[in-house]
Amino acid sequence: MARKPPPFSVEVNLHPEDVSQLFAPFHPMDEDYYRDPHPELAARDEPFDPIDWAYLKSLGTTCLNDLIDVYYRAVLIGAEKLPDTGPLIVAPNHSGNAFPHDAMVLDALLWRHHAFSRAAKFRSVYSPKLAAVWWMRPFGLDNWWRRGGGVDMTFTNFDLLLKAGKKVIYYPEGVPGIGKGFTRRYQLQHYHSSFIVLAARHHAPIYPVSVVNAEWVNPTSLTFRPLDRLFDRLFGLPFFPVPTVFAALLFPFIFYLAFPCRMVFLVGDPIDARVLLKAAGEDPDHPTREGTVRVAEQVRRHSQRQLDEAVAQYGQKPYDLKGFFKALRAVRGRILRTTPLGWPFTFIQHDRNLRRPPARNRLHAFLRDLDILAFYVPFGWFLIALFRKFRTPPCGYRGLSKQERMEQEGSYRWSLATRPLQRDGDEAAGPARPPGRAG
Repeated sequence: MARKPPPFSVEVNLHPEDVSQLFAPFHPMDEDYYRDPHPELAARDEPFDPIDWAYLKSLGTTCLNDLIDVYYRAVLIGAEKLPDTGPLIVAPNHSGNAFPHDAMVLDALLWRHHAFSRAAKFRSVYSPKLAAVWWMRPFGLDNWWRRGGGVDMTFTNFDLLLKAGKKVIYYPEGVPGIGKGFTRRYQLQHYHSSFIVLAARHHAPIYPVSVVNAEWVNPTSLTFRPLDRLFDRLFGLPFFPVPTVFAALLFPFIFYLAFPCRMVFLVGDPIDARVLLKAAGEDPDHPTREGTVRVAEQVRRHSQRQLDEAVAQYGQKPYDLKGFFKALRAVRGRILRTTPLGWPFTFIQHDRNLRRPPARNRLHAFLRDLDILAFYVPFGWFLIALFRKFRTPPCGYRGLSKQERMEQEGSYRWSLATRPLQRDGDEAAGPARPPGRAG
């Protein structure tokens, strides 16, 4: 007797390459990606990777050291659980309005745990908006997320990273997790289900990471979904923290202001997506949409329980002011540059100094970075924009063509399907930069 076909056989009888077509639209990041007005890089066969190893190593051993060890006194617990090689997915919770501090501290800690080995570097997947929109890059630093190892968040890119055996940092809450606001602290938002499909396809374990105390980076801000949607549509700003954003309109440096919370990152035990899908009655190689949504919610609830336990254990003194002032005494000569008031100078000067000749003297060193003071001037955004327009690279865009400026600032979309990564054996040669005149 012929077997009666299941009612939704169209979803389970697909080849692996068809699954991407089925699941890609389910991730909001993909929808944003395809609506993004920024042009996609032209297809080329040669390897491409904007990661800047020299910049990363210097950043990790200078600016970020004080940020991690003094200002945030951050600790990474359980990193020994992570395999040395991939594919694998690290899945942290976002902290409301802690952008970009929680993400860059975790990334740096994971790499530092492996002594800055290139082979051990995690690749992060970010919303393309973070790379393309100027004010979503810390202090407007050109192509900052991709230079730090980030890759545009699309289903295809995520798939190809895991296929290449990469270790990936992925925030399942997406942008709503960034903008959830202090009143929803430690409340995990909806988990997008695409990463379950990919984890199962590539046999990649999922390691939940509980991020504790980073919610206190900016406890003064609230977000409202109608305002978030409005400003996302108008300015590409996916969240609108009130009242911080009004103060930041007046003084730009406030947009990146952060309180000195004591960050704790707790790595949990691995989750096998294939096992969960099988337990849900799904074929791990051909899962249904409904099945992956149920498993994603199961992972979210597990992560929420782990997060609640971590908060109970490590979240009772989010600031630990006694420990903070003790740490500050160890950097007496660098206190200003270690605290938010000095971060524009810290990060922008560091970036520029790696790409330009040394200053002739102290006066020259001061004068050539005078434009950074615009971060502290009322309504300084206008001055910042003018300086960038009329200064030459690496401080501005004067003399660059439209194409060269796009490549320098990173206002493009990057698909690994048309611009593949370098092979691991080629990475020793350094970053494959876009062919612009600067950088």
